[in-house]
Parts: sequence; structure tokens; C-alpha cells
Amino acid sequence: MIFYSLLSALKRTGRRNIKLKLMQKGWLVSAMLSFMLQFQTSIAFATQPHAALEDKDDAWIKAHGFALHGDLKYAAGFTHFDYVRPDAPKGGFLRLLGFGTFDSLNPYTLKGTSPFNTPGQFMYGFSELNETLLAGTGSYLPAGDEPQSAYGLLAESLRYPVDLSRVIFTLRPNIRFHDGHILDAKDVSFSYKTLLEHGHPRFQQQLLGIESVTALSDREVEVKFKPPFRGSNILRIGEMPVLPEHYWRDKDFASSSQTPPLLSGPYKLGNYAIGKFIELERVDNFWAKDLNIYRGRFNFDRVRIDYYRDQTVAFESFKARELDIYYDYTAKNWATGYDIPAIEHGDMIKEEIAHKIPSGTQGFFFNTRKDLFADLRVRQALSLLFDFEWTNKTLFNGAYRRNLSIYPNSEFSATGLPSQQEISLLEPYREHLPDELFTQAFTLPVSDGNGNIRPQTRHALGLLKAAGWEIEGGKLTHRQSGKRFTFEILIRQAGIQRVVLPYIKNLEKVGIVAEARLVDTTQYKHRMDHYDFDMTTYVLSQGMSPSYEQRDYFHSSQVKVVGGQNYAGVSHPAVDGLLEKVIDAPDRPSLVSAMRALDRVLLWHHYLVPNWHLNYHRLAYWNRFGRPEKQAPFTLGTENWWALPKPSEVSP
Repeated sequence: MIFYSLLSALKRTGRRNIKLKLMQKGWLVSAMLSFMLQFQTSIAFATQPHAALEDKDDAWIKAHGFALHGDLKYAAGFTHFDYVRPDAPKGGFLRLLGFGTFDSLNPYTLKGTSPFNTPGQFMYGFSELNETLLAGTGSYLPAGDEPQSAYGLLAESLRYPVDLSRVIFTLRPNIRFHDGHILDAKDVSFSYKTLLEHGHPRFQQQLLGIESVTALSDREVEVKFKPPFRGSNILRIGEMPVLPEHYWRDKDFASSSQTPPLLSGPYKLGNYAIGKFIELERVDNFWAKDLNIYRGRFNFDRVRIDYYRDQTVAFESFKARELDIYYDYTAKNWATGYDIPAIEHGDMIKEEIAHKIPSGTQGFFFNTRKDLFADLRVRQALSLLFDFEWTNKTLFNGAYRRNLSIYPNSEFSATGLPSQQEISLLEPYREHLPDELFTQAFTLPVSDGNGNIRPQTRHALGLLKAAGWEIEGGKLTHRQSGKRFTFEILIRQAGIQRVVLPYIKNLEKVGIVAEARLVDTTQYKHRMDHYDFDMTTYVLSQGMSPSYEQRDYFHSSQVKVVGGQNYAGVSHPAVDGLLEKVIDAPDRPSLVSAMRALDRVLLWHHYLVPNWHLNYHRLAYWNRFGRPEKQAPFTLGTENWWALPKPSEVSP
């Protein structure tokens, strides 16, 4: 009976968790469990390569993908994702808008800006990125309908012991780069070493938990992890781009910013002009054209991305049919800019597409490395002086919602008072946290939208006075140093000035002199990489699977890392501790609690002035495309569209 119960439990929970769940059942259960696991392991190893026999006493799990929490939605052998049309026709031409400019073709180094790293480009699904071992949680092919799950892409399968100390990937046969060269396990190990030594600093965070990557054979690669062993490490190595060793062997990876990339995916790089446009051409003999991951996707023969520095010019080009899709970031233009015959006649479609994508962390970021913004009271005072309601009413036609979270439009947003789970996580750091964090819900003042923010101004002046600042001769001056309160707001988009300038006017009311500094993309990137700014506007990308990227955004170890993304200079023991809880979360509820606790700490320390968000895509496009019946909730999904035949091509 005990043996039958153990078998049932094993089927329900999986071998990965059964030891933990049955640990307290006694020596007899332990003995039975040991026998069962060894029996199952012997059967599994009988059909697996000898390389997996290093730890014969461990049970190994073999799978077609990996879900960090819960189960994979799609079973082994699935034919396609639910949010695609598997028999979508191939062909046609798609023209997309790129914003800003690019001076590099390498998306993986600190030097330069590549097409994928230009603002908003990631959402379209077309890029110069290399394929990865798994697809679902990274930048390459993010999952459209489930969080924290990834499926085999370059990897045919993966297997790992129950202690998660390592993973062995088996590559699919006959994977080829576009030059015909076979992609093998040595390319995986080469990619790990190259990205760690010469890649962008973010890879040092992404691959932090990796001990080694070793090619066991042409098609097998073993990845060993550093303790503590975490399931998230499997996803992080699965997200790593696989580069061609033979191509980069005689090139300087870190400096070869304009070397055309050699890829293995559905598109190869075609024509391009640095800073102006890039074209992607569909590969006819693509090795994975019938793979379930790709079925019904990437249907256009050619994709061209044209780059514009000015949104107004880009919109006019769209109306002139020089672009096929226009993702509208401007609320006023969305409300008033489409009163044109093309909309009336149905030639152009204007659509608000609902989604469940967590919004980015958008705001005016304080650089707390600067003495001017080191005091929490100063940051809070400046937050009070941003009148969102007036901005939304006057500039945005009331389209947006105010961000009251670092993680808006997601289950990670902290609302109301902290839960008991959150309090247990926060309690060890109570002495470093504001008392209000435990007793009050975080809020921001709400004005009536008429431009009158006198109560907020009085509150701000009180905070500034407590921090040592007083108005003298109309200028805010520090009592001890005599220094005037002046700073610069760094921006790279001319359109954001209409938001920044009214904010500057409100700052003037308390004697603060602020100046908006508009710079080009190259200068902006250099200054951001070296934290050469006082305040800046920025959006930190967020997703369904928070993990190591949160360390890059907020961990104290990243404050001085050139090219890092801890732009606010966050250095706080509670943040560091909660980030470890996020990465170590054993299940989804634990992750949500840790993220909400982290959200509270960041909010109450006012590292940024929160901006706004939408929970739908504002998309206009010319009516010449087909789309799947089911919209993916977590991606825009334009890579799943297809070109409709022209009227002359339709049979009568």
C-alpha cells in the first residue's frame, strides 16, 4: 500500500519535489523512495548517453522544456502554439518603424547601439538576435501565453538531476548557420566564454549562477551551476544567444560593432545602411521551418526596418504608405491624428489591442550617486511637484494611468498594506525602512488637473527645509554649503520636452532651477553607460519572469558597473536581500510576495518620479495583413502575421 501511495505521489508531484514532500514520512518511506528513484533512474539511464552517468544515485528528469513554477502548458510533441495560425501563408514584405538610429550590428556588446537595442524595437519580434537553447523567457521569441516557461529551440531536450546542480542539453540534429556550417555544442561553450569575457555587462548578471559550460559531444553540452542551485539558472542559460565560433574566432567580438552577424534563425541579414535601415530576408532552407516553435510564424519573405529620429516625420511616412505599422506612443496623436480618408474607407485600421504585459518601470530617475539627490526627503519633495493629472488631462487626453508601482499592470504591484508574507520578508530590515511602509499603502497626491498644486508645493517645501534647503532671494539654497539647487534633466526624445517643461515650471515655484538637455542617441547612451546625468527619463523593461535582470536594475553591486542599468544608483540592504528572495523563490506565490515587498521598498525610497502606463497596444496598420484569431496576451505578436494577397492575385 505504501509503495502504491508513493507511486501516486510521484506521478502527481514529479521527482523534483518528492523527496522534500515525503521527507518526514519515516525510514520505511525513505527506503521505499530510495528504491523507487534508483529503479526509475536505472531505466532512464539505460536509454541516455553515458555522459549522464556521473551521478548514478541521483534521479534525472528529461523534458522538452522547463517551467520554473508549475507545469508547462504545452505537452511534449505539441504541434504549434495556440496563438498562431499553423498554416499561415509565406511571402510578402513588411516595413516597420525603427526609432532613433543605430551604429552597430552587434546587440551583445557595450559598444554602440544595435537595431534591437533601439527604443521599442523588441516588441515587433524581428531582430538580428541569435537563436537560443530554449525559447520563452528571454528576448528571443518570448512566450505569448505563459510566464516563466521555455521550450526547446536549439535544444531537442534537456535533462537535469533533482538537485538542479546541472543541466545537459541535447541539440537538435542538422542545425546550421546561414553559411551552412553546423551549429554544435562547441558553439554553446564558446558563446558562454565570449559573452562573459567580452559581452555586455548584463551577461555577467544573467550568467552569474553558471560554474562551467562543457561540450560533451557534438550534440551534448553540460552546464554546471554554482550553489545555491536554482531552477532559474536553467532558464538563464537557455536564454543565452548561441554564436558561431568559426565566424568570430578571427574577429574582435567586443570591437566588431559593424561586422554583419551570422545567424541560424528564420531570417538572415540582407541590405542595410548603418543608422538608416536594415533588411531581414527569410531563409528558404531554414533548418527549423517545420519546428513547432516556429510553425505559423515569421511568414514574411522580407522585413525592412527604417529608422526615424522624429515621430512626427515617421507618422507622415506611415500615412504615405512608406511604413506598414505604426505603434503610436503619443496620446494626443492617437486621439486626433487619424481623421483621414484611409480610416474611413477601411484601408487603414486603428486598433487598441488589450494585453497583459507588465508595463515597464517608467519615470524620471534620480541619480542618487549625486549628493543633490542622496537625501530621501529631497527625492520625495521633487516627486510631489510632478502634476500627473494636469499632464494627463492637458497633454495625453486622459489616456494614461498613473504608475503607483515599480511594476505596473502586473501581479507584482504592491497594493494596500503589506501581507503577512511580505512583512516576514521585510521585518529583518525594519530599522532601514520608513515606518510608514508597514502601516500605510503607498500613494501619490492627486490634483484636480487645473494646474494648482499648492498643497503639494507646501508639503515639498517642508521636506526640503527638513533636508537643509531654504529659499533665499527666490532660489533654493542649502543652509550650510550655500549651494543653489540646480540640476539637468537628460532626454533623448524631443517629444518628451512637452512633459518635462511644465514639470520644470513647478520646480521653479520652490526655487529649483532645472534644465532639459536634449542629446542624440549616441551621446545619450555614453552618458547613461557612465551615469553622467542628474535626472533622466527612462523605461526599464519588465516581464512575466523577474529574475537576474532585477539585480542589474537595483542591486548595490551594480552601482559602479559601466554599462549597467542601476541608473538610480540604488544601494540598500533591504533591496539586496529581497532580490535574493526573488531569485530563490521556490514557487509563484513566493515570487509574487518577494516582488511586492521589493516594490514597496523601492517606492517608499522615491528612487524615481513614477510616470504612467497603458494596458493596451495603440496600433495602426494598413489593411493588407492576416492575423491569428487568438491574440497572445503577453506579446504584440506581429511575427505571427502574414501578408494577404493583392486583389489582382485572388482567383475569381
